[in-house]
Formats: sequence, C-alpha cells, structure tokens
Amino acid sequence: MPLLLGVDAGGTRTRAYCADPAGRVIGTGTGGPGNALGVRPADLVRHLSDAIGAAVPKGLRAGVTAVAGGFAGGGPGHGRDNATACLAEALAASGIEAAAVEVYGDCEVAFASGPGAPADGLVLIAGTGSTAARLAGRRAVRLVDGHGWLTGDEGSGFWLGREALRAAVRALDGRGPRGPLVERVLAEVAPEHRLDDRPSPLALIRLRDAVADWTYSRPPVALAALCPLVTDAADGGDPAARALLDRAAGELADKVAALDPRPGELLVTTGGLLAPGGPLTDRLAARLAPTGLRIEAVPDGAAGAVALAGLLTRRGR
Repeated sequence: MPLLLGVDAGGTRTRAYCADPAGRVIGTGTGGPGNALGVRPADLVRHLSDAIGAAVPKGLRAGVTAVAGGFAGGGPGHGRDNATACLAEALAASGIEAAAVEVYGDCEVAFASGPGAPADGLVLIAGTGSTAARLAGRRAVRLVDGHGWLTGDEGSGFWLGREALRAAVRALDGRGPRGPLVERVLAEVAPEHRLDDRPSPLALIRLRDAVADWTYSRPPVALAALCPLVTDAADGGDPAARALLDRAAGELADKVAALDPRPGELLVTTGGLLAPGGPLTDRLAARLAPTGLRIEAVPDGAAGAVALAGLLTRRGR
C-alpha cells in the first residue's frame, strides 16, 4: 500500500505523520526543533530522523511514495535549501526513497491543515515565534514578520516570556508592581532566592544577579519557556498577565491587518497560542471580528503536510 509522509518542523518541535492514501494517520513521531535557519544542520537531520523513524515502522518504509515537509524558516532561499538537504538526508537514513519529495514553509503546511486543504487565503502562526502570510495556489505570496527573536516575532511565546521577565526586573528596580506574574517569574528563574515584602539591599542585588545569570546563560529563544507563567497568572486573574495577553493579541491582529484581509476570506490559525483552545484564540477572534474573516484554528501543520503529500501523488510528481 502506498503511504504518505507529512512533516511539520517548527521552532519548538518536529512532528511527522504517516498516512494511507485516504489521509488516515497510521503512525506519528516527534523530534526536536526544526527551524531550517536556526538549527544546525546535523541537529536538524537528527530531529527529523527521530520524528520520521517513530512515525513510519521499518517494515512499511519502502511503501512511502510522497513526502511533504513544512519548515519554520523554510521559505525561498537558504532556509529552503537547508531544509531540502536535511530532509533528504533524514529520509535516506530512514531507508525511505519516495518518488515525490517537496519542501514548504511552515505557513504553507499550516494553511493546508484548514478545512478541505484550501489553496488561497491567510494564515497566522503564534508559537515560539510568530508569522503571518497570504497564500495563493498553496504557496506564500506575502509574508509578515517571522523575523526572529531579535527583530520581530511580537505576540509569540518568546515575546510573552521576554515581556514577563522584563516586568520582573522592573519590579526589582522599583519601576513596576510586584504582582502574581512577577512572583511566578522570579520563583522560576531564581528559586533559591526568596523575595520578602521588605527585602534588604543586599538581597535585591543577589536576586538581580541571579536573574541576570539565568537570562544570559541560555539562548534568547529559551525565554519562551516563561510563556506558560503568563497564561497561568492570567487564568488566576492577575491584571498584569491579562493585559500582556491582550497586547499579544493586538500584535497578532496587526500582522493580519498588514495582509489586507477581505471579508469572507479564510484565516487559518495555529501554534501553541492560537490552536484550538489556545490562550490567544478567543482574544484574537474578538480583535478580528470587524474584518469579517472566517477563522479556523487547527492543532498544527501536520495534517496539512499529509494533505500536500497526497496532492503530490495526484499531480504525478
């Protein structure tokens, strides 16, 4: 039986789905981060191999006829070239010799996860990073953001984590309030230091140093790990955390607005913050209500990757 393989390689993890020709999933696998621009090629090959190896049992690998891989950072240029080379190496290592292999950007597989594997419309992703795109013929023809942690990705998990940490250091300086969000952040990044109601100057200095050590001893995108602290504090009623989520939703709505949306157009949303039940899903819908968009939240881009693999076989690629 011919099989399809769809890969969704995002900034946090890589997912692989093996499916039959009807799109029914028969195996899944996960691996480490899959950003084609931010992950070293050797690591990217390993993460892809882990996901693919778990998704496709050894005895069925010869039956894989089409592979579609969507990559964060996998747009035209160096990112797509790197993704293509790493995917080919991972497939070879897994013993898969598919006749049709195609690489897409993460926006393209995410949009294809919408109802009926749509070809034209808008997509918005908010996970570790954030990006939006307009698609025509299942390819991105316009991109907004996705610039990475240093120059963009507003409204993403990294951005929320960074803003939460900034609130904490401002509170230590006496420039901001010490609410539940700040307490959660300090407990996470400096658990060995207790901040009393009236801390001594020496205690504050030691706590500031501990926060700085935590912040600068790891890659910047690791700040995304603080994002759940924001959502937890917001669920607990903290006004500062709720205001931060509102700001994030506003940043994401601005990305969609930059794509000149038209009433009735489809907008597919995904990523940890915008998937079904995500902490920003309802906030974003409220922001975008005046646009008249049809908003469809999907879990991830894996279903879209499978659908695109199926289209490859039907086109005889």
